[in-house]
Amino acid sequence: MQAVVLAAGEGTRLRPLTEDKPKALVEVNGRPILSHCFDRLIELDASELLVVVGYKKEKLIDYYGDEYEGVPITYTHQRDPKGLAHALLCVEEHVDDDFMLILGDNIFEANLHDVLNRQREDRADAAFLVEEVPWEEASRYGVCDTNDYGEIVEVIEKPDDPPTNLVMTGFYTFTPAIFHACHLVQPSDRGEYELSDAIDLLIQSGRTIDAIRMDGWRIDVGYPEDREEAERRLQGDNIAAESEATGSASE
Repeated sequence: MQAVVLAAGEGTRLRPLTEDKPKALVEVNGRPILSHCFDRLIELDASELLVVVGYKKEKLIDYYGDEYEGVPITYTHQRDPKGLAHALLCVEEHVDDDFMLILGDNIFEANLHDVLNRQREDRADAAFLVEEVPWEEASRYGVCDTNDYGEIVEVIEKPDDPPTNLVMTGFYTFTPAIFHACHLVQPSDRGEYELSDAIDLLIQSGRTIDAIRMDGWRIDVGYPEDREEAERRLQGDNIAAESEATGSASE
C-alpha cells in the first residue's frame, strides 16, 4: 500500500529549531522526526512514500533523496499552507488505490498495523488510530464521536467545547473517495481546508469509518516540550528493549 506523509509544515512553535530547516527535519533522539515516520511505514510494507513538502523543501529533498531503505520517494509541493485537506490533494494524481496517511510531525510507538489490517480485511472506507486524551487537551485535536459499533459518526476540528475526549492521532487509511470529499471542502473559520471536514463529508455520504483504539503511545511534536517528552519515551523504550534482550541472553 502507498503511504502519504504530510511534511510541509514550518513549525513556528519549534523555533529556533526550525529557522534553518523544515519541522520534519528537527531531530528527536538523534534522528529527524520524518525518519521515525518513515521507519513505521517501512514496517508496514509501504510500497511508495508520497511526501508533501513545503517550507524549506529543498533541505528535506536533499536529505532523503529519491528513496528510503529501498522504498521510492515521490515529492509533491504544497505551495500555500491551506490545511491538511489541501495538502492531501497535492498527491491525488499519484495515488492508485487504498493508502496510508501519516502526519509527518508525529512519532508513534503504537499498533499502526491494526489500522492497516482493518482496512484490508473489512474494506472500510477509512480507518483511524484514535486515543483518549485528558479532557482539557481534547480541544487541540480533531475530536471523534463513535457509535456502538466503533464506527466514527462525527469529527470536529479543535472544538471549544469537545463532546468527547477521543481524538484522531495522525495515522489513517483511506480509499480514494477521500479526494472527492477534499475537493468539496470549504475553508473553515481558520481559513484552512480541514481534513476533518472532508471526513465528515464521507460520513454524511454513508461511508464507513472504523476507529481503532491506540495501544502504545504517540507524540505530536508541536512544541519543544513535546520533543523532549518523545526523546524520554524513545530512550525509555530502548533501555527496556536492551534489558529484555540481556535477560533473554542470560537465560
